[in-house]
Amino acid sequence: MEFKPFPKMARLSRECTVTEKIDGTNASVYIVAPEGTPTFGDISGCIDAWMENDRVHAMFAGSRTRWIIPENDNFGFAAWVKANSVELRKLGVGHHFGEWWGSGIQRGYGFKNGERFFSLFNTLRWHEAGSPPMLVKEAIVDKRGVEISPEKWTTEAPACCRVVPVLYRGSFCTEAVENALETLRMCGSAAAPHFFHPEGVVVYHEAAGVGFKKTLENDESPKSLA
Repeated sequence: MEFKPFPKMARLSRECTVTEKIDGTNASVYIVAPEGTPTFGDISGCIDAWMENDRVHAMFAGSRTRWIIPENDNFGFAAWVKANSVELRKLGVGHHFGEWWGSGIQRGYGFKNGERFFSLFNTLRWHEAGSPPMLVKEAIVDKRGVEISPEKWTTEAPACCRVVPVLYRGSFCTEAVENALETLRMCGSAAAPHFFHPEGVVVYHEAAGVGFKKTLENDESPKSLA
């Protein structure tokens, strides 16, 4: 019989990041560079493909549940990725998640003329173009299970991207979360200034690698009922 050890638990009083939860639609840009050198025809459904360091790179656009293309899109996100693909190559290889939001998507944030934005979720890696970098701790557990937290500077995101607003970064405590919610309640959205009906916050606990959401309205109810 296989033995399953009890998993290690992360310490609660560790770094967390509280960001504004934007009410749009989940989206992602996926950049892959397969081993070997496949032909461009081998990468079906990609938005863009290019050669870099003698390897084919391919870019895909995703919604929350599927890969999308401009001809079978989700609120125009795949079309936006195609239009900005050269700039988006700066994201590098990996799966980059964010929120696609603005005009005509969920609460709209006061935009009515087609203005839409892609805000990256990973604030430990990215800062917006033109804004200063942030010094952050990267939560890492070594092979012995010892927590180490090296410091690093965030990287400037592609100019076509935004980054979700950081409302708090520091040791986890419920008071910090409630203060962030109260700031949104009193001052409105940080992502869209002058919009006074923000949704809530996302709390990312870095040591546990887990995110939690808390909304300003109907937080006690499932999303399907709210």
